[in-house]
Amino acid sequence: MDKVPVRVDRRFRLGDILGSGSYAVVYRARNIIKNDAIAVKLEPITHSSSVQHEYNILKHLEGGVGIPHALWFGRESTYHALVLDLLGPSLHSLFLSHSQKFSLETVINLGDQLLSRLEYVHSHNYIHGDIKPQNIVLGLGDTRHTAFIIDFGIAKEFWNMSTSVHIPFRQGQRLTGTPAFASINNHLGVEPGRRDDLESLTYMLIYFLQGSLPWLTSDQEKLSNSSILKCKVNTTIEDLCREIPVEFATMLIYTRSLTFSEDPDYNHLRSLLCTLRSTLPTPAACLLDINQPGVPITHSPSPPFFDKPCVIEAVPPCLPLRRSTHV
Repeated sequence: MDKVPVRVDRRFRLGDILGSGSYAVVYRARNIIKNDAIAVKLEPITHSSSVQHEYNILKHLEGGVGIPHALWFGRESTYHALVLDLLGPSLHSLFLSHSQKFSLETVINLGDQLLSRLEYVHSHNYIHGDIKPQNIVLGLGDTRHTAFIIDFGIAKEFWNMSTSVHIPFRQGQRLTGTPAFASINNHLGVEPGRRDDLESLTYMLIYFLQGSLPWLTSDQEKLSNSSILKCKVNTTIEDLCREIPVEFATMLIYTRSLTFSEDPDYNHLRSLLCTLRSTLPTPAACLLDINQPGVPITHSPSPPFFDKPCVIEAVPPCLPLRRSTHV
């Protein structure tokens, strides 16, 4: 790999590595002009750039609650560089620091926020494609109770703006995203859509309550994609959701029942969490308050079995979702 530059755009001085993925490395950095902390994602220049793709999507989503703010994109030496606001620790890091269990109240509030995030992303005609604990981080300072979705490198449009139609149903596609949280249809090679983001979110919420998933081994052995798929298919929803509130089973049944181009009913999913919240000891605050003792700020580290191949804030009104032909 080529030598990493000391500075980007002459004003962003690189520091420690915060995290890395398949193509890019994220660094803590400092704007030497404004003297504030930021994050810089560097990717070696190739014919196609996931970092440039992510920058373009973030600019389209700009202004949404829980959407990272892209400050600058350009070329530095032999790298593409994306400069972002610095955010806090990932849910993965926080989960490990809490002995791999979140409280029911925390999971309800996370689910509530992340349903709003995905509704916002989907209302702008994009699917994220890789919902997992490493790709959800908390903010810092005034946004410390806000969950942010990060890493839009494989996000894609599901709605063709030129023709005003949903992308076509296709089979024989490669698995995208992270196998542990991918939908069954994604494993089977079906073109991903909005339903797949929601199925991945539901797996993640169940994971936070149960402490693991049946297809994740205790010794963090990396299972093959086919082994994970076989376990997902053979694990009944009853077994997967044993000893946790039935609302999460209902969420999974609903997300799996959606047809390819069907508009999800986000309000229905939120109402399940709202009903569940009402059963908690009163008053049950809509506060995403996860203690962060000694948890490093990070952007998407990946343990072996995740490898790739707050007050609830008001969300800006979403654009009306377009009803398209069901498949």
